[in-house]
Amino acid sequence: DLCTISTLSLPLPPKKLIGNMEREFIAERQKGLQAYLDVITTHHILSNCELVKKFLDPNSYSVNYTEIALQHVSMFFRSEPKWEVAEPLKDIGWRIRKKYFLMKIKNQPKERLVLSWADLGPDKYLSDRDLQYAVKLLSSCSHPYIYKITFATANESSALVIRPFSEKGTLKDLIYKAKPKDPFLKKYCNPKKIQGLELQQIKTYGRQILEVLKFLHEKGFPYGHLHSANVMLDGDTCKLLDLENSLLGLPSFYRSYFSQFRKINTLEGVDVHCFGHLLYEMTYGRPPDTIPVESFPPAPSVFVVSVLESILTSEALKNGMPTVSRLLQMPLFSDVLLTNSEKPQFKIPTKLKEALKISKECIEKRLTEEQKLIHQHRRLTRAQSHHGSEEEKKKRKILARKKSKRSANESGEEHSAKYSNSNNSAGSGASSPLTSPSSPTPPSTAGMFKDHCSVYLYVVSLFPSAPQWCCCSQG
Repeated sequence: DLCTISTLSLPLPPKKLIGNMEREFIAERQKGLQAYLDVITTHHILSNCELVKKFLDPNSYSVNYTEIALQHVSMFFRSEPKWEVAEPLKDIGWRIRKKYFLMKIKNQPKERLVLSWADLGPDKYLSDRDLQYAVKLLSSCSHPYIYKITFATANESSALVIRPFSEKGTLKDLIYKAKPKDPFLKKYCNPKKIQGLELQQIKTYGRQILEVLKFLHEKGFPYGHLHSANVMLDGDTCKLLDLENSLLGLPSFYRSYFSQFRKINTLEGVDVHCFGHLLYEMTYGRPPDTIPVESFPPAPSVFVVSVLESILTSEALKNGMPTVSRLLQMPLFSDVLLTNSEKPQFKIPTKLKEALKISKECIEKRLTEEQKLIHQHRRLTRAQSHHGSEEEKKKRKILARKKSKRSANESGEEHSAKYSNSNNSAGSGASSPLTSPSSPTPPSTAGMFKDHCSVYLYVVSLFPSAPQWCCCSQG
């Protein structure tokens, strides 16, 4: 079913009619299935789809979210009877807990709208009262590069937003030559033709997106959800979608990427990193294979590569993201003329601004904690991999034998010296010094263990089956 929807050729291991219970075949099949799972879980879109999550964790994903969404939408229509559902838009988004419906107004049947319903996420830090007020405020936002919201409301468990439906679709639909109503997996998993946009489109769309990010940052409004499917196209103008996501505490599309890098620890930094992904996709017609990116394919302009290098390379990720203002000053965007004269308006009351600030800080704190845990896990995994390798085991055995021989030689020499001394003492009649019976003289270990790691290696050689642990800085 996954292969059918995504049109991807996935490496399923071969079947066997006879002898399928033999040990060798079962072992081979297990390896094949593991390779299959590795491909799915490392594919960014597939790993987030409902089919995969239900297969890997059926208990956590046993709820029918479409049914829940329909219940909430039906409750909404009791108080707002002027709208009605035309058809469900099945799986057009990547989120499991977000559902879409094509709507129409009863007295204006030709006008089509999209209703999105979403459950609250783990980063919801606003109080229920502040959340409801903030979501309703979104419909008053007016900006040339923000897609207009017709209606928005929220309760203690979810939110509902209505927008105009666009036949043209999103920026991602333009890049992938996709139909807006098709399922997310079908549209974007395996594009038939990979082709980036023209240089002028890259420059114009990039500048427009940076301008709206700058506007939101200045307003103190957290976003953190930039990707090409969250940018609607209106003629030659890009308009940002889903401003409500950060208010609802939903996870970002690129969270699995930026949570790996501890220098990306603010929502402003998150937006810039996500912009790097989007710019790469606009330029090359596909997302980057891995992050960080160390070499870039030929681009329409060296200025495009300069911006990408400032965001997606290992050096950029190590040093931190550039600011939106810095990106706007770079040659790729600095000479773009914006013709839209609409004046931005988004009035946020002081009290709500303070609540948004606290919410933003909480989101960033949780991200920092998650990054710290990932960093610790990586260090532990590297240490275990290093100490568990065959080469290291051989080194430890050789080192342990050398230490053992040296210890035996030193013990033999010490025993000979004692025997010689006792004979000399007996012959001369001299008395040996008194020693306390409760404090025996320990055998010499001088030169045997220079540090804690030497102790560890010696003990491991004596007890190879014991759990391996080291107290040094490498774990």
